[in-house]
Amino acid sequence: MVIELFLEDPRWADLGLLVLAERGLEGVCTHLDLPAERVEVSLLGCDDARITSRNRDFRDKPNPTNVLSWPSQDLTSENAGATPDLPEPDVMGDLCLGDVAIAYETCVQEAKAAQKPVSDHVLHLLVHGFLHLLGYDHEIDADAALMERVESEILGKLGVSDPYTTD
Repeated sequence: MVIELFLEDPRWADLGLLVLAERGLEGVCTHLDLPAERVEVSLLGCDDARITSRNRDFRDKPNPTNVLSWPSQDLTSENAGATPDLPEPDVMGDLCLGDVAIAYETCVQEAKAAQKPVSDHVLHLLVHGFLHLLGYDHEIDADAALMERVESEILGKLGVSDPYTTD
């Protein structure tokens, strides 16, 4: 597995973003039966200012968000609530999934508001972002239900509480 990490905000290094990303991507690959050793992603650990710029440029939303994803392939299913297609390897057999950006301040603020460990929340958002690269989405209720179920299953295997249940 290759995670090309770009740290624009040094606070991510203190939180161990690369270790969390490796753990999350390994969990996604295991759950979806993808060969982790062939998977490649790019990850930007940034701040709210940078993600606001990206959110404005790519989604026409001029505000910060927690995580953004840019898939290399469109893997979305044409049927609502159906599992997305698996990615096609490139000529070298690698699965280059795409790019993810994650914003420090928003993630920390959300974790504190939910009274969750920051590392657990970040791991959830990384899994969420990686699933977006693999064609999962949450714009339609049926797709959101599938994505949330898959996230919960992966996180459970990683020892993280279900982010969609309330205590």
